[in-house]
Amino acid sequence: MAKSIIQKDPTRCFLCGGMRGLEEHHIFGGACRKWSEKFGLTVYLCGISCHREGKQSAHKCRETAEHLKRLAQIAFEARHSHDEFMRYFGKNRL
Repeated sequence: MAKSIIQKDPTRCFLCGGMRGLEEHHIFGGACRKWSEKFGLTVYLCGISCHREGKQSAHKCRETAEHLKRLAQIAFEARHSHDEFMRYFGKNRL
């Protein structure tokens, strides 16, 4: 697995800055999960509040999920091309 190209400090939650119960979040999941891992499109989030269960969590809040996907696309395209992003992830988020 590649190191995250988005998050500089993996000891803190990417969204709230907390340090407890962190879990790795693959920004593009499902069939694209392997590409998230390969290209470092992951962040660490507080397990309950920011990752899975909170009102604004990545898995419960569409706005949070889309925000992370936009950041991931920007980071990816800084290192690769837009065409390559589309080939792997299939949808323009910008």
